[in-house]
Amino acid sequence: MVKQRRLLWQLYPAFLFIALLSIVSVTWYAGSSLKTFYLNQTSIDLEARARLVEDRILPLLEPLNRKAVDAVCKSMGKRAETRITVISPADPLTMDNHGTRPEVMEALKKGMGQSIRFSRTLQRKLMYQGTAVRKGGEIVAVVRTSIPVDAVDAVLYTIQIKIALAGLLIALISAFLSFLVSRHMSRPLERIRQVAQAYSRGDLEATIPFSKGREINEIARTMKGMADGMRERIETITRQRNELNTILSSMIEGVIAVDLQGRILSINRTAADFFHMDPVRCVGMTAEELSRNPRLAGFVARALRERDTFEEDMTIRVGAEDRTLNLHSTSLLDSRGGRIGTLLVIADVTRVRKLENMRRDFVSNVSHEIKTPITAVKGFVETLLDGALDNPDEARRFLGIVEKHTRRLEAIVEDLLSLSRIEQEGDLAKTAFEEFHLRNVLGSAIQFCHAKAEAKGVTISLDCSETLLTKGNARLMEQAVVNLLDNAIQYSPRETSIFVRAREKDGQTTIGVTDQGCGIPSDHIQRIFERFYRVDRGRSRSAGGTGLGLAIVKHIVQVHGGEISVESTPEKGSTFTIHLKQAGLNQG
Repeated sequence: MVKQRRLLWQLYPAFLFIALLSIVSVTWYAGSSLKTFYLNQTSIDLEARARLVEDRILPLLEPLNRKAVDAVCKSMGKRAETRITVISPADPLTMDNHGTRPEVMEALKKGMGQSIRFSRTLQRKLMYQGTAVRKGGEIVAVVRTSIPVDAVDAVLYTIQIKIALAGLLIALISAFLSFLVSRHMSRPLERIRQVAQAYSRGDLEATIPFSKGREINEIARTMKGMADGMRERIETITRQRNELNTILSSMIEGVIAVDLQGRILSINRTAADFFHMDPVRCVGMTAEELSRNPRLAGFVARALRERDTFEEDMTIRVGAEDRTLNLHSTSLLDSRGGRIGTLLVIADVTRVRKLENMRRDFVSNVSHEIKTPITAVKGFVETLLDGALDNPDEARRFLGIVEKHTRRLEAIVEDLLSLSRIEQEGDLAKTAFEEFHLRNVLGSAIQFCHAKAEAKGVTISLDCSETLLTKGNARLMEQAVVNLLDNAIQYSPRETSIFVRAREKDGQTTIGVTDQGCGIPSDHIQRIFERFYRVDRGRSRSAGGTGLGLAIVKHIVQVHGGEISVESTPEKGSTFTIHLKQAGLNQG
């Protein structure tokens, strides 16, 4: 991984390098130019000295006067601190010694020659200048002048030292200025970085101060616009999320979003409650982890495989109860229409399905219950019409049977109308609630059933305080007790007793009807309050029951906001207890 550095330490070395490179380049160029200038000036000076010697030696060359020429060279060279040598093509001695020197050869060719080299004789570095001496257009000699260049090098060295020191000073100033410029340039960018980090943390209120730089200001305005746009989008998304969460949490249906890997993306409270789970913990779970029911996992797997919308009812064991859930599946799409999972909508239809089953059973039962007496009446009427009327005894017996079934049919219709009326007028009955003495209502119900009980030799005893008050609809409560007494009389053996007790305890009024009859098996107790449900159908019909009495009692108790319970032991009897939430009021 490349090591990251701050922008200051990226800009500063670059600026410093450029400054130092410029200073070094200028210093080198200045030194080189100065050296060239000094050498050129020295060459011009040597040429001028040679021209002075030329005028003195030209008369001495033809004929060549070696001694005179040598004397002139030594005399002038001493005064000018210059080494002067005259090389004549006519003098084999000088040509042999100096004719091969570069400055001499170049002077013979071009009229002027120059070279710098180390002199073994003087053990010094010298600059040699060869100048041709012409007479009549022909070169008759070459005057070679030379001086040590050590002095030039010393001067140049001194100047270069000064230039180097000046360059070092300029370099230090450049380094300081480069640092200031780099920091000045990086400071707004550093502020931009800090603001960007604040944006990433969600602090969209951070701003970039405007500067003199046009580009920085443009960046500041752009980032401010970006922050405003992000703030608006975040507020919109937050508002939409809150609205969606409110809607989902308010739904009575459960909603589960599952990704393509089968993991839960989102789940509302209702769906989590179906499985007694916490919604937060459910996120990331699979269907198998949410519920051990394999049908749910299979449904989710099928929903992920198929894009079609479909639904299914399934019974799931949740805790200690079975629930019937209706699952509806549809594809979950993103903003571009791509499938990212599936959406499950779960509705608890346990009560609905139970009511549907009860409705089907009711329709079947009521049809059967009504059809039986109608068929009997029709059959015996047809028998009478076919000639049984001519036999008075048979006709009387058949008419008795017709009357019996007619009364049974009438009882069924009356009970159905009564049940329907209680259901429809339940709220109206509540408005007619008033306080009444419960003993009077119970006594009236016992009196209503007295004849039937006496015919069977059954005695009914009442245990209720005369001061016990309760609140409700006295007429409906009397009907409920009458129905319970009627059932108790029907299923009690002859010469037995029925006990009616009323109590008030812990703010609750209870009315109990206990018989000594055949009892009810435990597996039938949960259904005895359903319409037309009978534990022993043959015995119930022979006793004249319609199968609606307990259903009427249940609805009356529900209108009063109470409950009804049953305790029964086969062959020993049953106790039906009405629990009223309205507290009774004792009067002293």
